[in-house]
Amino acid sequence: MASVTDQDIDPATMRLQYRSEIVDEGSLAENPMDQFALWFQQAADSRLFEPNAMVVSTATPDGRPSSRTVLMKQFDGRGFVFFTNYASRKGREVAENPHVALLFPWHPIARQVIVTGTAARIGRDETAAYFRSRPHGSQLGAWASEQSSVIGSRGELDRRYAELEARYPEGEQVPVPPEWGGLRVVPEAVEFWQGHENRLHDRLRYTRDGDEWHVERLCP
Repeated sequence: MASVTDQDIDPATMRLQYRSEIVDEGSLAENPMDQFALWFQQAADSRLFEPNAMVVSTATPDGRPSSRTVLMKQFDGRGFVFFTNYASRKGREVAENPHVALLFPWHPIARQVIVTGTAARIGRDETAAYFRSRPHGSQLGAWASEQSSVIGSRGELDRRYAELEARYPEGEQVPVPPEWGGLRVVPEAVEFWQGHENRLHDRLRYTRDGDEWHVERLCP
């Protein structure tokens, strides 16, 4: 078996020149959620694979971080919403330490959006409304998986799902799992990153001051 040192690929030599238009402060929306809506639409129009995929980073109270990719399912003036099992690692960490970070990595169009803020559970009515919109199989999956817990085998997971499928056949309403629901991340700062040649990227960050947002440019 070849060792790492036998590989021909050297990440230090991997370089791409990003070519795009300069992002001027004056072209930005007054608030980050409106600007995000614009960039999100452009990402979707570029036919990126799952433009709503985002990396969610959480941390324990003593600062030990963890990250994972989830799908953002809602956004509006209040923030960004994703759904999870509240007993999962991220659910437990948010309950103990609500400070989180989000990253939308839109690499094919040389853009990123980085969000820092606090997360809290959304209302059960909101959770139920979204749960009802999910495909039947995804509803059953939310019950079958005790997210982040250790399981003996794939076969055990499949058995749980099969039992639920027999109990709730297609067309029958599946109840919302009590430990499953939405988390809304309320932003405190949102950075819009646009790649450019020679690593002279645009980094424009919105920060909140009371009810107002201000934009500042960061060095790349």
